[in-house]
Amino acid sequence: MDKVPSTPPLVLLHGFAEDSSIWDRQKEFLQDKYRLIIPDLPGSGSAPLANDKDSNTSMEGLAAAVKARLDAENIEQCIMVGHSMGGYVTLAFAELYPDRLKALGLFHSTAYADTEEKKAARRKGIEFIKNNGAAPFIRQSTPNLFSEHSRQEHPEWVTDLIQRYGSFDPEALVRYYEAMIRRPDRSHILNNFKGPVLFVIGRQDSAVPLTASLQQCHMPSIAHIHILQDAGHMGMIEDSDRAGHILESFTKDHST
Repeated sequence: MDKVPSTPPLVLLHGFAEDSSIWDRQKEFLQDKYRLIIPDLPGSGSAPLANDKDSNTSMEGLAAAVKARLDAENIEQCIMVGHSMGGYVTLAFAELYPDRLKALGLFHSTAYADTEEKKAARRKGIEFIKNNGAAPFIRQSTPNLFSEHSRQEHPEWVTDLIQRYGSFDPEALVRYYEAMIRRPDRSHILNNFKGPVLFVIGRQDSAVPLTASLQQCHMPSIAHIHILQDAGHMGMIEDSDRAGHILESFTKDHST
């Protein structure tokens, strides 16, 4: 229930090979404080892939799906934070529907387009998924999302994600990778967005490295920057309490 009716809802978007449950710890912490919208993107969780492939081969198509959810709930304006691929969707949403955002956040994410090296790695991932299926891909890729500290101290976190997402639809994974390869640089969104922008960065993140993350933090006119010292790419799990407090503070500060 929305405890503060005048507060814009907080929308949390999951990343690649995840679903809305990735935010469960933050949901538990925040649900009595703010109205939360935590959707499954098409192809993830309970949300099926659209019959129209174009809807799932662009960040714009995924952003339109999020807009449809907000429209269905009569939400005119929100605060939107996206993890990894969810951040790419958030930026596409900001480009298409800027008036719908009070503030936005990149949670282990970036406005930069893929480098050629990154594109090549994603193409290899696509071939691996096509040849081997989703489960082997998830088993292989998931450990690298966590910091070395997390892998050693909490191997159960890695095991949980492998078990939770091992049955992911391989076609959805392929389409997501294709969408990420094709997405444009959206640095101009950070430069031109009028509202505040949140950056949550994992110091040990190998997917979106610290240096690359910090390079974009100067772009917005209002930036909130938080570095999770022991986290890799999964700060909502690796430093769940702090992640919850960061989201709470950002939402509170920019609700009016």
